[in-house]
Formats: sequence, structure tokens, C-alpha cells
Amino acid sequence: LILWAMLGFGWMLSFLLLSMVIAVLSGVVFESLVKRGVLAANPHRVDLPADYNVLREAKRGLRRTRYNAAFFARTLKNGLLDSRMVMRWILFGIILASLLRALMSGAVFETWFGPTMTGLLLTLLAATLIEVCSEGTVPLGADLVTRAGAPGNGFTFLMAGVATDYTEIMALKEATASWKTALFLPLVTLPQVLAVGFALNVFAAG
Repeated sequence: LILWAMLGFGWMLSFLLLSMVIAVLSGVVFESLVKRGVLAANPHRVDLPADYNVLREAKRGLRRTRYNAAFFARTLKNGLLDSRMVMRWILFGIILASLLRALMSGAVFETWFGPTMTGLLLTLLAATLIEVCSEGTVPLGADLVTRAGAPGNGFTFLMAGVATDYTEIMALKEATASWKTALFLPLVTLPQVLAVGFALNVFAAG
């Protein structure tokens, strides 16, 4: 919704679909690396019954849910409480984007972070150094699309920030009990992110 408000429906949909493609491809790569013995298998893997059906289980769960006043009140309360964390990061991202606009003119911003290979690599460096939650990166990513005219850089900033985030890598390390598996997250995803970012810049320029 934030992407839609700042970039429009087209770019929002493109960014979402492309990020889903990278997620699926990364999963396939990780599965392949596990089969080859390069990475250890997921210690939390659960073998499902042979007759397991996702749709059947989803329908069963929906039938068990009671959609009464207490359900909607609880959902609203939890949504409001959890949204505070998201809103804080969005506010932080807006402040960062505002400071960048105040300190760097549009021409300079486009020169450094425009739709060039240098701009793409500088964007990757910035995304790696700036430890901001994904919601907080949206205003900065939107500026890369609108002010710098580099949609690929905006996509790279949003995706690379998560792929190189210290807390994300540590969470993966804790879940898998393997530093090797955790560090393969940026190794597998970043080349894909850069390739998509470059393609988006070329597409926009054409």
C-alpha cells in the first residue's frame, strides 16, 4: 500500500511480482544446495502426510474460526498495536528521505544514484550500510525511482536492504544453527537483485 501511494500501481505490482520471483528462485537454489550437500538440511523440516492437502486444511481452519464480535475486536486491537512498530519505521524513513532532499539537490542525487551501473552499485552499498527496517526504506526507494529516474535502483535498495540486513541474517542463523546457511542468503539473492535492478533501469531508459 505504501509503494502504491508513492510509486503508483504499476511499479508497486512490478516490484511485488519481481520480488516473488526472486524468492521462489532463491528457494529452488537453496534446495539444490542442500541436495548437493553444500548446505545442511533444515533442522526444523517436518514431513507431511502423503494425503496432506493445503486447500483442505485451509478450509478446515476457516470453518473452525468463529467470526464474532470478539474476533473482530481482537483483530482490530492486535492490528493497531502491531502497526506502531511499522509506523515508527515509516516515519524514520520519511525523515531520512527529507534530510536527503534538503542536503542533496535533484541533479546531484541523479548523478550519484541515477540509472547507471555506478548508481546501481552505490545504491547497493547504501542499502547494505543503512540498517533500516523494510517499511522505512520505502520513502528512500521511492525517491530513487522518482527523483533519480532509476526504478532498478529503487528495487535494489528495497530488496538488498533486507538481504544484507544483520538482524535478518542473525535470525536465519538462529533458525538453522548454521552461519554458512545464513551467509548464503546475500550470496544467493544479491546477484538476482542486481540483475533485476539493471534490467529495470534499461527498460525504463528504453
